[in-house]
Amino acid sequence: MVRSVLAVLGFSLTCISALSLFSPAWFQTPTFSFGVLTYCSWPQGDSWNQNCWVTFRSLEDIPDFAWKVSAVLLLGGWLLLAISAILLLSWALAPKGLCPRRSNGPFLGVQLAAATTTIVGLLVFPISLGSPFAKEVCEASSRYYGGKCRLGWGYMTAILSAVLASLLPIISWPGVTKVQGQTILFSRDTERIILMPEMNK
Repeated sequence: MVRSVLAVLGFSLTCISALSLFSPAWFQTPTFSFGVLTYCSWPQGDSWNQNCWVTFRSLEDIPDFAWKVSAVLLLGGWLLLAISAILLLSWALAPKGLCPRRSNGPFLGVQLAAATTTIVGLLVFPISLGSPFAKEVCEASSRYYGGKCRLGWGYMTAILSAVLASLLPIISWPGVTKVQGQTILFSRDTERIILMPEMNK
């Protein structure tokens, strides 16, 4: 049961992270918005008539070095999160006889790497507000200052996804608690609580 929930959470976070990564709504003005990989423009007062066909197809197209670093880190974090979700799913669907030792396996490290990479990418991206591209769009923007641009839902969703991805390894950590000379183990295989006397050395 726990494995299935972790697999569903892993795939949900992968989808949310992909949605925010490809969203053009990280920073917005009344007529323009941009994200890591795309940007949109529209006439003043007519936000329903958006032109979002402009994407950065390669690293050479991205206008700033910090932006490029952020894009690589965020895409890498997303790929690690997707690999973690696939590992979680295979771990959840594998029969108990096939995997007799039910530890957290390699996906715990992959989840931590995905969360760390994504968080670093999110911290690096606002440095690109000092680029000529962002200064033209946001007027008087600088590093970590948006000028006339405001945060959009894409960046906020990416932050939420990174926070939840960093909590996923904590949720999947095996539960061990000490209470008055006894160790309580929460066994996920048998879904029972086991009391073990503490051994003095």
